[in-house]
Amino acid sequence: MPAPNLFIVFVADAPASARFYGDLFDMKPVFETPGYISFDLLPDAPGRVHLSLWSRSEVDFGTDPVRTSELCVTVQGAPASVDALHEEWKAKGVRIVEEPHDDVYGRTFVGADPDGNRIRVAPVD
Repeated sequence: MPAPNLFIVFVADAPASARFYGDLFDMKPVFETPGYISFDLLPDAPGRVHLSLWSRSEVDFGTDPVRTSELCVTVQGAPASVDALHEEWKAKGVRIVEEPHDDVYGRTFVGADPDGNRIRVAPVD
């Protein structure tokens, strides 16, 4: 049965967002056009899982729409690793929309990309 292997995040400026995500996660695009840029999230795995950034001119990124999804980065060694990554992201200028706190699944925080798309950091389940 097919499984999801491509996650698309709508952005105002794909090249600018690609620089943000590339710097944040230390990765380089594997496919680039002016309005669509893709990263291979598991380059050493047998299957492909991509994060793609798609510029959409018809989306008004000047408003603050309700965000109904998040990218999630899980880390080993929580809570200390979550707090350390929070400090690293703040130093990079990432806008933090939820400060580190303990939730039902452990220590977590949420940052946002330049378009307000949410990126959660949480412990490995």
